[in-house]
Amino acid sequence: MNYLIKNASVVNEGKVFEADVLVAEGLIAAIGSGLESNSKASGAHIIDARGKYLIPGVIDEHVHFRDPGLTQKADIFTESRAAVAGGVTSFMDMPNTVPQTVTRQLLEEKFAMASEKSLANYSFYLGATNDNLSEVLGMDKSAVCGIKLFMGSSTGNMLVDSDGALEALFREAPCLIAAHCEDEATIRQDTARCKELVQAGQLPSDATIHPLVRSAEACYRSSSRAVELAARTGARLHIMHISTAAELSLFRNDIPLAEKRITAETCPHYLYLAQEDYAELGFGIKCNPAIKTQDDRAALRKALCSGLIDTIGTDHAPHLKEEKFTGDYFTSKSGFPSIQHSLDIMLELVREDVLTLPQVVQLMCHNPATLYGIDRRGFIREGWHADLALVDTECSKTLADATEFSKCGWTPYAGRTFHSRVTHTFVNGNLVFENGIFHDDSRGERLRFNN
Repeated sequence: MNYLIKNASVVNEGKVFEADVLVAEGLIAAIGSGLESNSKASGAHIIDARGKYLIPGVIDEHVHFRDPGLTQKADIFTESRAAVAGGVTSFMDMPNTVPQTVTRQLLEEKFAMASEKSLANYSFYLGATNDNLSEVLGMDKSAVCGIKLFMGSSTGNMLVDSDGALEALFREAPCLIAAHCEDEATIRQDTARCKELVQAGQLPSDATIHPLVRSAEACYRSSSRAVELAARTGARLHIMHISTAAELSLFRNDIPLAEKRITAETCPHYLYLAQEDYAELGFGIKCNPAIKTQDDRAALRKALCSGLIDTIGTDHAPHLKEEKFTGDYFTSKSGFPSIQHSLDIMLELVREDVLTLPQVVQLMCHNPATLYGIDRRGFIREGWHADLALVDTECSKTLADATEFSKCGWTPYAGRTFHSRVTHTFVNGNLVFENGIFHDDSRGERLRFNN
């Protein structure tokens, strides 16, 4: 079906302007006024978007959909539903599944699975290990988003800790390296120290100790090492989930994004929450890297405006409630579901005058498309794929576990009120989400990259 979206406030490429948008045959056919006379508008379903913002579909470069092997928590179908409910039309999924996605054959199996299950467009990272460089070198860089490198252990324990393997990967990688940076030696040392203090009754065994175990020092040590390796070898490095003020000194904002070789991502929770929130939200917001201080949060917010941080990814990482909330600090899993409300959180920052709406679109839509070289997505342009979201910013909603679409069935933000709502989401011109209802008979497409 074709669609004529009328009277929208279009947010695109730094501007907000009133326009109609014609969606035909999966593409953005026209942008302007008086489009009813366009031949492709004949028979188009009309959507009145008056009072709403039309943005490019959000591109989430950093998710853990747990498929295959961990599907009791999440799977591609359920999490892609949560994605489109939040205006996310494309995602890039991580390799710490079961089995780990560390060969090209396993990678292609995930692509085949997504073609049958995903409502959103998709790509998958190939995971780096200490001994799979031959798999990395054989990648088709136009067909895969990048290589995921764990320089600190996290869920799935895909740590790469061989100096030789790291050096070879940075020298020879054919495409972007997306790195999780926390120094493993520092983490182990701090974990042992905190365990001793907990056993001695000098520290609580609750979520408030997480920034001590996963410290700012661990982040900076690892990120600085990755940047040094990339600068020396010429690798294309993207450091994910930046959580500290100290790490910002490693990045540049004096050249265009398309010319950068070293770039940075942060996540909505590092911008919305701070260390004080552990007292209320507990293990629900335990994640790696840890959420840190208000000063770190303030610095990250400022870095979004200055161009030191280039993209927003969610690090959506569902776990079952019993894995999160049963036991003590050392048994609680790190990670939580977040993709459904990433845009909600960023729009709260607009309400607080931290960012403008065009800046949010730049960080969540335009910049991921540019940084990864995604083919014809991330912008509202004629002839480009019709990945779009309509957003109402004049409403309020209080979140609850019962309204979560992620398979794990809970949200760390239950009880919190947000002031925006995605009303419609289009993926490749298909209306997949409309006022709380899914139209899930269509499937997303494999992302392609102009690298």
